[in-house]
Amino acid sequence: MAYFENVNKIKFEGAKSTNPFAFKFYNPEEVINGKTMEEYLRYGVAYWHTFTADLSDPFGAGTAIRNWDKFSEMDQAKARVEGAFEFFEKLGVPYFCFHDVDIAPEGNSLAESNKNQDIIVSMIKDYMKDSKVKLLWNTANNFTNPRFVHGAASSNNADVFAYSAAKVKKQLEIGKELGGENYVFWGGREGYESLLNTDLKLEQDNLARFFHMAKDYAKEIGFGAQFLIEPKPKEPTTHQYDFDVATGIGFLRTYGLEDTFKFNIEANHATLAGHTFEHELRTARINGMLGSVDANQGDPLLGWDTDEFPTDLWSTTLAMYEIIKNGGLGTGGLNFDAKVRRGSFEQDDLFLSHIAGMDAFAVGYKVANKLIEDKALDSFIEERYSSYTSGIGKDIVDGNTNFKKLEDHALGLNEITNKSGRVESIKATINQYLLTAFADNK
Repeated sequence: MAYFENVNKIKFEGAKSTNPFAFKFYNPEEVINGKTMEEYLRYGVAYWHTFTADLSDPFGAGTAIRNWDKFSEMDQAKARVEGAFEFFEKLGVPYFCFHDVDIAPEGNSLAESNKNQDIIVSMIKDYMKDSKVKLLWNTANNFTNPRFVHGAASSNNADVFAYSAAKVKKQLEIGKELGGENYVFWGGREGYESLLNTDLKLEQDNLARFFHMAKDYAKEIGFGAQFLIEPKPKEPTTHQYDFDVATGIGFLRTYGLEDTFKFNIEANHATLAGHTFEHELRTARINGMLGSVDANQGDPLLGWDTDEFPTDLWSTTLAMYEIIKNGGLGTGGLNFDAKVRRGSFEQDDLFLSHIAGMDAFAVGYKVANKLIEDKALDSFIEERYSSYTSGIGKDIVDGNTNFKKLEDHALGLNEITNKSGRVESIKATINQYLLTAFADNK
């Protein structure tokens, strides 16, 4: 059965194309810095938003029209696999991601849930044999079911902790079976609603114990995927233990897990934490812990997780700037953890939205690469901090001074002269590079 019979293989047609079902800027075969765009950007499709989301929200029922929804339960799960691989092939993406409950319905018991997953995983594995698409990462949904009302690994209920561990154990086994290159932990309910009823230390200690056990089991079964933590500051809890990258780094270093984990950065989560996307990427990068990216954006007028497809070229450019500086994403990728808008309910909108996101990051990649080649930002920053390359500044950096010597230096100063930060000029430079990129594609 064809699920997307109105759509052919999506091809690159260039900036002048008026075909909505074509890439304008993402050319998977274009080589930049020795790698094709496809190899470097490593695009992935999020199974949950693309194939299971019905576009419902707190104020209305779902609007999505999906031709696999005429089925139910396991028949629907099987139809989604068929539709998913048709989608992957026609879009030409190399990766996909999923939670356990995305691919198979939960049963009345853990054993039944595992049985359902085994059937669907076997089906996915068969499809992967004849497809180039690979598993970027998988994860366990330890947040939707009411059993996780007080958390999962941080729950006050030891039975919930055990149930959560069993679910992750199963997903680690599935990740190995499907050749997953990463494994993600998103603590959707790992946090607290109120400190008044929370043993903060016990919850964080237990969360760390959980991570150590996951690490040990992955080693035991020979699953060498990169472990990733995906920070998120709020919604649904008042405070989540993986609030942002800096908080996550502090946690990992406290519990001796800094060599096991990297971060999967999501743009919308960054803004909810009060940061920019590029801030979170750079914080992870300079600490050697940037692993993968959930590519989306939020609505600045809404204070919740809208998971929009990325179309902001400033954001994609600054994000790719950090990723290039990181030397790429290693085993990670750019996973479109994004959903079409509620009004974009037709099935073909799934293609149009991904095309928009893939083109946006392709533009960002090319512009960021040019900024780095020309040292357009680096040169200014190097000049701005040049006082630390000689004299007292170099002594500070090299650790060859102390407060007494610094006081002697300060007493000898007649005046201190600062230079302009010229942030407006820098922003104009980025605009210039963006506009030049479009001019070059005419």
